[in-house]
Amino acid sequence: MKPGDVWIAHIPELGTHEQSGTRPVVVVAQVAKTVATIIPCTSNRLALRFPFTCRITPTRQNGLDLESVALVFHMRVIDVSYLAKKIGALDKKMLAKIRSQARKLIG
Repeated sequence: MKPGDVWIAHIPELGTHEQSGTRPVVVVAQVAKTVATIIPCTSNRLALRFPFTCRITPTRQNGLDLESVALVFHMRVIDVSYLAKKIGALDKKMLAKIRSQARKLIG
């Protein structure tokens, strides 16, 4: 597992305003063998109205079927057991864009 990998994850529900369920996620770091920092994605393009989001166009390389929005502001650490299947990887340019948004978010 490495930064930029796109996985299908089963994210447990924690609250009413957090992304959960089965969805694509982008791995931004593997903190330890058992946990990874991820950014969940949604196919709801209305999410682009929020700051700290990135549009991802589906490609053969990233494995996405639909245009997606990386919800950088929902970045979190999850147990790697929630990662079900690797479907692809982002290109370097898209990963750099997402990392830039994460740096701005954190300050």
